Amino acid sequence: MALKFGLALMNDFPAHVVPASRVSMLREQVRAARDAGIDSLWVLQHYLGAMPTLQPVHLLSALAQDAGDMKLGTNMYILPLRHPVGVAEEFSTLDHLTNGNVIAGFGMGYRENEFKAFGVPMEERIGRFEESIQLVRQLWRGEPTSFAGHHFQVEDERISLVPVQPGGPQIWIGAGAHRKGAERAARLGDAWIVPPHASPEKLETVLGHYRAERDRLGLGPAAEFVVRRELVLDPDADRAREIGLGARNALSRKYARYNAPDQTGNYAHLASDQAATQTADASYLFADPASVIASLKELEAQGLTYIVLRMQWYELGQEQVLRTLELFKDQVLPAFR
Repeated sequence: MALKFGLALMNDFPAHVVPASRVSMLREQVRAARDAGIDSLWVLQHYLGAMPTLQPVHLLSALAQDAGDMKLGTNMYILPLRHPVGVAEEFSTLDHLTNGNVIAGFGMGYRENEFKAFGVPMEERIGRFEESIQLVRQLWRGEPTSFAGHHFQVEDERISLVPVQPGGPQIWIGAGAHRKGAERAARLGDAWIVPPHASPEKLETVLGHYRAERDRLGLGPAAEFVVRRELVLDPDADRAREIGLGARNALSRKYARYNAPDQTGNYAHLASDQAATQTADASYLFADPASVIASLKELEAQGLTYIVLRMQWYELGQEQVLRTLELFKDQVLPAFR
């Protein structure tokens, strides 16, 4: 089976940017990705904060026509902040608007200000996350549902809009690159999107935990083995690295203003520019096409089947994104087809 690729769009912007001015650019990127043979599109979610963010379900709905038959996914939708009945109906709606091309990427979130504003205690996020996934899956079956959880209760209710996909969209879990995250993703999801800052060595370890937990539970292989990677392509590898570091480190500085669970461990790249650069050199793909092919082949050899690539951060311009997409189409993708 050929290695598959997704494109993670930039849907959070510098404070001075009016996102309405970027929608046509996002559409252009989607069409270029579609024409390049990229399999899926992904957008993130945050609330509040210093970066204006287009919310993911609405944005994917707007991009669906440009995407054609591409899969559309959330990376990640912050599940504990929302009621699972509403989530089930929203993603069912998106599934209908895209003729069954949705992947529901669900994560727990980590920013305290978001949870405080929604009135959801941080200590409840794991319980809410796990209950929500159970209830959403039950509702998507389209049958009368009763659920008696600690956080959510439903008595003999049926979803108004059954998804196009039988049983509903696949659920891909966002979780930290550590043992607990791997085991939670193995237990709850059809796949796990490993964060982009996991080095190849760390990736080998956490995928071992993930596979072992699925085996222990008798779940069999995951639908896909997925990792995110950051990508800038240029014929000159040094120039690609300079472009990538400039934009990605600027984003890390913005994200570091909001608490991550552990800025010395799995979120160490948010601790300083030096840490962000070390992470980039270990894990990101800021290089020439031949070097990127070699790195992707190494990921494939580790058992990865799906790579979600982000090609734009913060002030990185449209021209560079389209250049990376063109080089990816012409010089990288043929090595995997």
